Formats: sequence, C-alpha cells, structure tokens
Amino acid sequence: MQLTGRTRVAGAPVNYGIYRPADPDVDPEELLASLAADGYTGVDSGPIGYLGTGEVLARRLTGTGVGLAGGWVDLRFADPDRYAEDLARLDAALDVFTAVPADDPRFAPRPTLACPGNPARMASPGAPTDLASALPAAAWPGFAARVQQAVDRCRDQGLEPVFHYHLGTDVETEAEADRLLELTDVAICLDTGHLTLAGGDPVAAVHKWAGRVGQVHLKDADLATHRRVRDAGGGLTDVVAAGGFCALGSGDVDLAGVLRGLDEIGYTGWLVVEQDAPAQGRDLDRIRADQRGNRRWLTEALR
Repeated sequence: MQLTGRTRVAGAPVNYGIYRPADPDVDPEELLASLAADGYTGVDSGPIGYLGTGEVLARRLTGTGVGLAGGWVDLRFADPDRYAEDLARLDAALDVFTAVPADDPRFAPRPTLACPGNPARMASPGAPTDLASALPAAAWPGFAARVQQAVDRCRDQGLEPVFHYHLGTDVETEAEADRLLELTDVAICLDTGHLTLAGGDPVAAVHKWAGRVGQVHLKDADLATHRRVRDAGGGLTDVVAAGGFCALGSGDVDLAGVLRGLDEIGYTGWLVVEQDAPAQGRDLDRIRADQRGNRRWLTEALR
C-alpha cells in the first residue's frame, strides 16, 4: 500500500478526554512523550493553548519529534454577528499554527474549521436526523459565504484549512457536507466515525470526495451503542461516555476499506487517530492502552 509513503500518523488530545482548556489533567509534555513512544509522529492541537503556544509549543514538538497536524476552530457560521466576533479566535489559532516548524509542506498544520454544537442536535445526534433542527435552506448561502471567508483568511496566512462535519452541529450529515462542498472550495476533513453515526458511508465518501479530502480522522464507531443511547434519550456526551467511539477495528466502520480508498485516490497528508473519551470519569490507563493498540492496528492495516 503506497499510502504509507504519503501519510503520517497523529494522535489527539480528545483521545484523553481533553476538549477545553479546563479539562486537562494530563500534562502536555507527558502526552507528547507517550505519543512519540507509541510511534505517533504527529498530534492534533486539542484546545488551542493546551500544548502551549509560540516558543513553548515549538520546543515541545521539536523535543519529542512530533509534528502538529492541525487543530479545531469552531466558528458560529450560522450567526453573522457572532461569527464576526469569532474571527479573533481564528486569527489567534492561525498565529499558533504558523509559529511551529513544519519540515514538509504536505504536513503543515491544517486549521480544522467546524461549527459549535447546536443544542437540539447535540441532544439527538446522528441518524435518524432531526430535520426540524437542520439549517434552513435559505440560510445556506450566507453560511457558506462565511465559511469561504474563513477559508480565505487561513490561506492568507499560508495554511490550507479543512472543514469538519460533526455530530451535533449544523453540518452533521453526508448530505450537509456535500452541500457545503458545492458552495465553497474548502477541503473536507474525512471523519470516519462521525460520518458513520450520521448515517453516511465513509468508503463511498472517499471516492465521492476524491480531490477534496484534506485531512483524515480515523475513528471507529459502535452503531449499537449509538442506537441504544439515542433510544434512551441520550445526547452526544452520553454516546461518547458509553463508548460510541471505540478502539480501531472493534466497531462498525470499514476502516480497511477507507484506507484502501485513500490509497486509490492518492491521498497525501495526516491520518489522525481519534477515539473520543469522556471529559469526566476517564480511565487513563485504559486510554493509554487503547492508543498503543490503535497505533499497532493501523501499522498492521497499512502493510
């Protein structure tokens, strides 16, 4: 598989339940050292600032031989006034990304644009989709124009962004991702787990979005757990806590098919291994074991 020569593998703070600056009880230097020891050569930033900024971040990355794959920046694209307020956060994130060393432009950090959580969709994430909470058709042109503006802002700083559809947000389903791709020239972050739980087919999406896949989040998902939590009235936080995103190879995502498809379309870039963990009640020993296992699974799958 030629994919091994065109990709690098990153881990992510979300695997440790780190989503906000207030969440961490894992020292960032320990996290980076653990990733490096397990064979990961990159990391997603997690909440901006968690891994440090400026010289501190550059020193930590260089010291462990780990590159920065990118990082999440959510903007309120559906609200023009709040979106304008959020641009300062985007600029701050871009300052962080442009300050780190990148030995190969193919693996420069990818600003990962996304929407914040939509409360109605967070409460009932994924398939079957609650169409009543979806973005109205009349709102799409303005929404997409603001996404494009953010994309252009990233490019002005020499970075190529991606857009991450995500459970519980205004761009959750494959159809909504398709609509955004039609209205903008942004690349997509192919998240295999979120697409599966939203009723999509990641293997088919690889080929449909060929040429537009700018980042990959390799994530497995357990459809039965998702369905059970949804049926009990649980939201996205409950899905994560129940193990809706499971260790690679143990769920319902055809990850081997995804990797074959990425190889066939000539994908080049980061493979970010994700297994979202709850922010509360984490078992750090289990998490660390899972991340070692995920890296081993991917090594075998790429052979």
